[in-house]
Amino acid sequence: MSAADLVIMDEDHRRFADVLERLRSDANANLTFLQDRNGQQIAMAGVVDNIDTTSLASLTAGNVAATDGLAKLIGEKEFSILFHEGENEHLHISVVASRGILVVLFDEKSSLGLVRLRVKKAGAELGTIMDEVTEREQSRQISGTGGASPFSEITDDDIDALFS
Repeated sequence: MSAADLVIMDEDHRRFADVLERLRSDANANLTFLQDRNGQQIAMAGVVDNIDTTSLASLTAGNVAATDGLAKLIGEKEFSILFHEGENEHLHISVVASRGILVVLFDEKSSLGLVRLRVKKAGAELGTIMDEVTEREQSRQISGTGGASPFSEITDDDIDALFS
């Protein structure tokens, strides 16, 4: 089941956001966010005043995909941690449960060592939540309660009537 197939309920989102907020605080980071490998943001915590999080998520997913290609070239399964050091801001990127990407943006108020230490614990928690969501969705699909898409009943005539 791909991350795109997952249905994240409000409670799941709250659990993700709680872990991200705790990580942000414990690592003394400016921003933490979780996204799927396609670049779709799942949850975040922190200050996003001057950051286009949609672009950041998209570029991060592309970065992880490119790095996966590099890993395969040298015989590795993946590089699960990426780090970009800037003059003022730094990005720590890690793969979570092979399905998600955890991004931590931090500055001189923190250190790479502290971020890595806190990300290890938070990554495990986020992975557990992702596994639970995956299991729930798989059970739902097997039992048939997932049902068809809520949009499957909408016809072209319905859409035309809506916009005319």
